[in-house]
Amino acid sequence: MVLQSIWFFLWGLLWAIFFMTDGFDFGIGTLLPVLGKSEQDKRLMINAMGPLWDGNEVWLLTAGGVTFAAFPLVYATMFSSLYTALMLILFALILRGVAFEFRGQVESAAWRKTWDACIFVGSFAPALLFGVAFGNIFQGIPFDGDGIYQGNLLTLLNPYGILGGLLFLSLFLVHGCLWLAIKTEGDLHDRAVGLANKLWPVLVGVAVLFLVATAIFTPLYSNYLAQPALLLVLVGDVAALFGIKYFLRKAAYFKAWFASAGTIVLCTFFGVIGLFPNLFPSSINAEYSLSAFNASSSPLTLKIMLIVVIIFVPIVLVYQIWAYNLFNVKLKSEDLDLEEAY
Repeated sequence: MVLQSIWFFLWGLLWAIFFMTDGFDFGIGTLLPVLGKSEQDKRLMINAMGPLWDGNEVWLLTAGGVTFAAFPLVYATMFSSLYTALMLILFALILRGVAFEFRGQVESAAWRKTWDACIFVGSFAPALLFGVAFGNIFQGIPFDGDGIYQGNLLTLLNPYGILGGLLFLSLFLVHGCLWLAIKTEGDLHDRAVGLANKLWPVLVGVAVLFLVATAIFTPLYSNYLAQPALLLVLVGDVAALFGIKYFLRKAAYFKAWFASAGTIVLCTFFGVIGLFPNLFPSSINAEYSLSAFNASSSPLTLKIMLIVVIIFVPIVLVYQIWAYNLFNVKLKSEDLDLEEAY
């Protein structure tokens, strides 16, 4: 049971890191039509995430790989139950990656506008749908004892699922604004900061609604009531959320971004801790739910995987920290003339 619990924690951690890293470029891509007032603004926004977005998505592959290897039954049931939603996310991510590379290949306003729309869709759709998916996981998925999903895509678009999508979208929009505040200067910087200040109370409102709805639609609070010390996660999440506003007022944008990152990570762990030991609960019958204990791989597999993770995840983290440090300078208009610029 110890190995299963460790892998449950690692499963949640990898998803949290993915949302923290890729969240800001989902936010920037979604804001492209809003903050991109000129061609230069749009290119600056794209280049603000350009050297990092594909590295960020390594964590999505890692989280998916861990689900497959550590909890294969969960992987199989999840991808059959949420197949349409997950395929939409996959196609959106592919579309966004292609758009980054193709956008500047032809000197045509119509060409660029088409790929700008693809960047928007490829950023907005995953931001919303990941939240919808996790919101539905938190409240339970209607699948039977054979792992067969008893619903369709519209079943997932229920009030709590949509609220989860809006929460993720709000988190990522603020996260993206703060990254632009760090990476840009001048008018674009000022508009990003102004929009972050406007979006923050919206995020707070959505977060409050989500916490209230969680008590109504899900059993997530059961673990917290059984172990009140776990409420420190929620307290820390609220503190990080208000830290965003505090550091915005201080014009400490890097600290505000870290507060936003902490908000996303702790928000993810709020749900993960509430789920434990379930990874994929059934809303039809609790006995059908897939947990860390009834859906895991063999102990030998989990031990081998743990050794691999202990060796390679720190290497990936060191590389990613190095990459972020390498590109930590503010973008200037002359940087757009470089050959490697988007």
